[in-house]
Amino acid sequence: MIRQAVISAGGLGTRLRPMTDTLPKPMIPILGKPLLEWHIEQFKKYGVREFFITLQYLPEVVKDYFGDGSRFGVKIQYFVEKEPLGSAGAIKKFEDRLEETFYFIYGDIFSQMNYADMAAVYVRKENPIGMQRMKKTDDYGDADVARLDENMRCVKIHGKPHTEKYPNAYRMSGSFILDKKILSYIPEDAAFNLGKQLLPKVVSSGEHFYAYECTEYSKGIDTAEKLEEVLAYLRSQS
Repeated sequence: MIRQAVISAGGLGTRLRPMTDTLPKPMIPILGKPLLEWHIEQFKKYGVREFFITLQYLPEVVKDYFGDGSRFGVKIQYFVEKEPLGSAGAIKKFEDRLEETFYFIYGDIFSQMNYADMAAVYVRKENPIGMQRMKKTDDYGDADVARLDENMRCVKIHGKPHTEKYPNAYRMSGSFILDKKILSYIPEDAAFNLGKQLLPKVVSSGEHFYAYECTEYSKGIDTAEKLEEVLAYLRSQS
């Protein structure tokens, strides 16, 4: 069982203004509670009890609401970026507190994943350094793309924007399981992006980084239109 999760919650959310004029993007309310609270509840279902949250924009809004996590039955620790460190650079700040395997997710994703199923697939892989949710599709114009071998291992990563079509292309999403070893590829105190820098570096170094396919609902919320899609989905389920 994986007991820890890192959540990246520092984005400005400029495309969600005016909502994000006074709220960090992961604090946008969804049916009465912040998106970040949905994350904590979903991970709790699958055994996660310790959270590490990276903050930058309006950090006190998050800290004042969640505190140390005890009100939600979990433990929460924070890191506030004074200067942007990128998604990977911020994870590095928790290195001495993370166990050998942990979840990572971008805080602006609404996810109803079964994380235990993902972990069960992960432990059966050969020498994994990480795993990311992906989907085989030709519709990847706004996403990074991975090419996989027959064992779902990444052999090449193509960052957006794209100028060509790729065979056996998988659209990369924002939910991960990471082995602590991956942090050794992240420089100290430097801005470093997970998708554009860390993962290509790991894959080109010959490490075993895998894709995970599933059907549970997930949607990145970076525009008002996508927020409405999530709300419509949830109303249809009630």
